[in-house]
Amino acid sequence: MAGFQKITPFLWYDGQALAAARHYVSLFPDSRIVSSDPLPAGPAEGAAIVSFVLAGQQFTALDGGPMYQFSPAISFVVECESQAEIDHFYDGLAEGGVREQCGWVRDKYGVTWQIVPVQLGELLEAGADRVMAALLGMEKIDLAKLESAARGE
Repeated sequence: MAGFQKITPFLWYDGQALAAARHYVSLFPDSRIVSSDPLPAGPAEGAAIVSFVLAGQQFTALDGGPMYQFSPAISFVVECESQAEIDHFYDGLAEGGVREQCGWVRDKYGVTWQIVPVQLGELLEAGADRVMAALLGMEKIDLAKLESAARGE
């Protein structure tokens, strides 16, 4: 059963599901809006339900109304291979949102993302205290500074 995804994140927005999906699709490669349809009945009648793919991962978004809000208790981790990739995702997701510590960003729709280098685990193994001290002083991650900290420089 190729292409079957067992678990799909379902995101609840207050009237911004399609705008959020369009924004995310503009940032991530291998991404697209699959469908956007109004709900025909129920408490959210007329609201949009949006199916989209980000970096090959299926998502669903609903314009469900103001009764639920996003929380940093659930976030999406984006592993990046270079500083350029870190910059692209962090800056793109932070646009209109909130830049937070250690590579975390809350986008303008309220969703929290962690933009981290794929090497973070290795860097922490090389010098956990130094790398954590450097990391805690950053909003957007500076990979060169983390690598220097791991080397003890």
